[in-house]
Amino acid sequence: MSEIYKNYLGFGIAGNFALHLKQAGELEDFKEIATKEESAPKGIFPFYIPKDKTFLGVYPLSTEIIKLPNADAKVQAEPEIALVCKFAFDDNNNLLDITPTHFTAFNDVSIREKRAKISMKKNWGECSKGVSGTAIEIDSFTKEGEIEYFHIASFLRRDENLYRYGEDVAVSNYSYFNEKLLEWMKNQINTQIDFGPLEDLKTLLSRSPDISDALITIGSTRYTSYGESMFLQEGDEVIVAVYDGRQYCQNNILSKVSRKEYEGKGISMLVQKVVL
Repeated sequence: MSEIYKNYLGFGIAGNFALHLKQAGELEDFKEIATKEESAPKGIFPFYIPKDKTFLGVYPLSTEIIKLPNADAKVQAEPEIALVCKFAFDDNNNLLDITPTHFTAFNDVSIREKRAKISMKKNWGECSKGVSGTAIEIDSFTKEGEIEYFHIASFLRRDENLYRYGEDVAVSNYSYFNEKLLEWMKNQINTQIDFGPLEDLKTLLSRSPDISDALITIGSTRYTSYGESMFLQEGDEVIVAVYDGRQYCQNNILSKVSRKEYEGKGISMLVQKVVL
């Protein structure tokens, strides 16, 4: 377990990549959630609130392992990127500004079963989430920024066989990204109420009033046909690679992962062993 982000708020965005919710069997959960645009994300969920007295106060992040809740649990990896952010609040606890400083590979591991809130599928204890130990600095979170050139790929190694788990996709293919995403996140955090699978975020923030650092996962990407139907089991190895598309292509990354080479310039790599 890495405690790099132990004093950070942990939030995730649901429905920010086309078709993911349908693949994950979660589209029905959000059928009553209205959005201004069809492509807009469905909402924000918490996965870690430091000092909270509920399950959300348990630190879930690991750079090395995924601990399954039980041998029969239907658990899937969710490859994505996370933004390391600074929050600025006014005196009434309204969020005024979000400043992303870095981004990193993330595995938003999720249980596939019916639960009242999406957060309940996301944090079932220690080592139920994954974050890379390598964060890449953001020069500009705009279309002119370096982050625009990055891609996300993911793999599953099972019995020494390597499979593509998620599609290789450009970070810029997120439905909401850059300034549009920041404005949406700020409004959502200030106004989201407890409804359906979502929770009142301002109330949650009030439980950690002195914390202004946040790790925000901006949405899981699409699965391959293999990944869509494959649940994790003990002994698996999950790899999420966030890489600079100017320096590497899909086959470069596949070759590196095949050789178990997990470092390189312009790469944030997360490698986790699945355990019980």
